[in-house]
Amino acid sequence: MFDENDTLVRALALALRRRGLTCATAESCTGGLVGALLTALPGSSDWYLGGVISYANSVKTGLLHVRGEDLANEGAVSEPVVRAMALGACAATGAQAAMSTSGVAGPGGGTDRKPVGTVWVGWALNGESRAQVFRFDGSRDEVRVQAARAAVEGLLRWLEE
Repeated sequence: MFDENDTLVRALALALRRRGLTCATAESCTGGLVGALLTALPGSSDWYLGGVISYANSVKTGLLHVRGEDLANEGAVSEPVVRAMALGACAATGAQAAMSTSGVAGPGGGTDRKPVGTVWVGWALNGESRAQVFRFDGSRDEVRVQAARAAVEGLLRWLEE
């Protein structure tokens, strides 16, 4: 898993270094997998500051400043929540960029509106945020790996704009 993502993480590292930026993560469904991908690269301490695994809503609100109203109205797997998580990761660490994930990795927990494989990924960059919903197929592990990769790809794409 780490070897196949090495080129992607190296590209992200280069893009962050070129701009003099640091990044952080706020993860729910990926449970630290994004941070693990980033720290598998030697030298990542130059640009990766750390992350929060916010599996519980209380951690999302307490550490990442996600609004309780957004959790109540939209649920944890939603655009406003991952945007807030990414911005909260920046605030918590002092990073200028961040990635966040929240989803239904399975095998249970899905609904008609948010079936298994639904993952929202959020990004923050210099105080702005973005988010995108994905529908991944596969086992729980496969969904988590795809979500982690989508998080890294999305931040890299934003940095390259």
